[in-house]
Amino acid sequence: MASSGSVLKSALFQKIVMAVTGLVLFGFVLGHMAGNLKLFLPIYADGPHAGQYPIDVYAHWLREIGTPALPHGAALWIARAVLILAVLLHIASALAVTRRNRAARPEGYRVKKTLQADYASRTMRWGGFIILFYVFYHLAHLTFGGAHHDFVPGAVHHNLVSGFSIWWVSAIYMVANLALGFHLYHGLWSFFQTLGWAHPNFGFARRIFAAVFATVVTLGNLSFPLAVLAGWVA
Repeated sequence: MASSGSVLKSALFQKIVMAVTGLVLFGFVLGHMAGNLKLFLPIYADGPHAGQYPIDVYAHWLREIGTPALPHGAALWIARAVLILAVLLHIASALAVTRRNRAARPEGYRVKKTLQADYASRTMRWGGFIILFYVFYHLAHLTFGGAHHDFVPGAVHHNLVSGFSIWWVSAIYMVANLALGFHLYHGLWSFFQTLGWAHPNFGFARRIFAAVFATVVTLGNLSFPLAVLAGWVA
């Protein structure tokens, strides 16, 4: 009984870790998308930032932000460290939960409970691999510049427009963000269930919230490469 209880506690703990770290990452992708919407704002005509693109000014502010207790730029590196830790814990807990679920399934079991559950499981698994590849590519492409053909440090507007002007680069971003959208939807659905907010009376509301959140983030992220390819942003 003690061993069984320990297993259940361990499984619950792993699911809670996956849910909480997922919530941190949900907040990041929403904030990241919202900040990048500044790509559509016109260049400053006057004021202290005259002649600069709003997204460049925003990126500079992120790099230099600090507090009385922290030097300039430290807050960004702390945020990055928290995100990296959240990603690592999220992946580790997801793998542990997957292994536990497979071990608990009878060897001869072939009938799926529902097609929806099977689809969600496969989407989360393969979507996770696609997103992980996308994160590494995104960092190399638009953060460090090693995978960018014309990278200019600090020139976010230029790097986005120049990078997305190549169709296959935009295609990578669009495919990855579609996978991210499915991952967000199923992740939010699982998040509510893990924390015990799965009452049948709120099922429809949870589904709508997850769908709206995932759709907003996905459409926002897709708008950047599409706008560049269409010539709406230059």
